[in-house]
Amino acid sequence: MNGKEPDVREIIETDSAPSAVGPYSQAVVAGGFLFASGQIPIDPASGELLVGALRFQTAQVLRNLQAVCAAAGASLSDAVKITIYVRDMDNFQEINDTYATFFPVDPPARATVQVSRIPKDAGIEMDAIVALPSTDR
Repeated sequence: MNGKEPDVREIIETDSAPSAVGPYSQAVVAGGFLFASGQIPIDPASGELLVGALRFQTAQVLRNLQAVCAAAGASLSDAVKITIYVRDMDNFQEINDTYATFFPVDPPARATVQVSRIPKDAGIEMDAIVALPSTDR
């Protein structure tokens, strides 16, 4: 051994998803998995928070997560666990209807949690754990 520790994690950043709104990475790769930080419905092109119907916000969040996955050489369909944070559980069905279009078969494990507040006062946030396709990572 040369005394140098091997890198056990790789930081993932992409311009195709919104920049982090705090001191964290968009995602980290470790142990064959991608750990994607929470995404809120920010349009990466404009940097603006999408407001309005939760179905549109949900779709933007999932597109943002897809972009982070793609930057790591994976796809959202490789997700093994997604956590949804929502301000109002009364929107559960609207979220589910949109979510289902992104996972038409074999959806990942999931938890949905109602929270009192989300960064930038968004209506929804999601994070993901994604199994990476076989690579040298």
